[in-house]
Amino acid sequence: MDALLAVLAVLASTLSPPPAGAGPARDATPPAVRVLHDWDARRADAWSSGRPAALRPLYVAGSRAGHADRAALAAYAERGLRVRGLRMQVASVEVLERSSTRLVLAVTDRLVTAVAVGGGARWPLPADRWSTRVVALRRGGGPVGAGWQVEEVCAVAQTPAAASTAPTSRCRKR
Repeated sequence: MDALLAVLAVLASTLSPPPAGAGPARDATPPAVRVLHDWDARRADAWSSGRPAALRPLYVAGSRAGHADRAALAAYAERGLRVRGLRMQVASVEVLERSSTRLVLAVTDRLVTAVAVGGGARWPLPADRWSTRVVALRRGGGPVGAGWQVEEVCAVAQTPAAASTAPTSRCRKR
């Protein structure tokens, strides 16, 4: 997945420093940061359960990001592994769009802790590098999906020369 959504599929093995000027959740309103942290906690619980279906309420039906996340979790589950302690470190969150039913965020984060467990063994998963994505969320309906659900995730260019609004625009146009 983009690191937020399929972070366990392929992880970088080296740590990098936080982006220049990035502090905890800068440029964000507390409610947007709370939505992101709550979503991340629900996702960590689903990964810890080892059940790909537990991810379904976190994503809008048909979400490519949701499909990738469920496939990554299924690959771990097929090997008899569960992922515990999945924790994202958020450097910054910027609200790009907000309504009562839709939230679009530019998020810079990285995986900092997670352990694959199974068969009596533990394998710490490597932390990944800082990356920035645009995450589009929609407020879910019904008792199970009553929280925010991810519609899509768009990668953002990591170099100033390559930075464009294309990923941001694509995430905003649903």
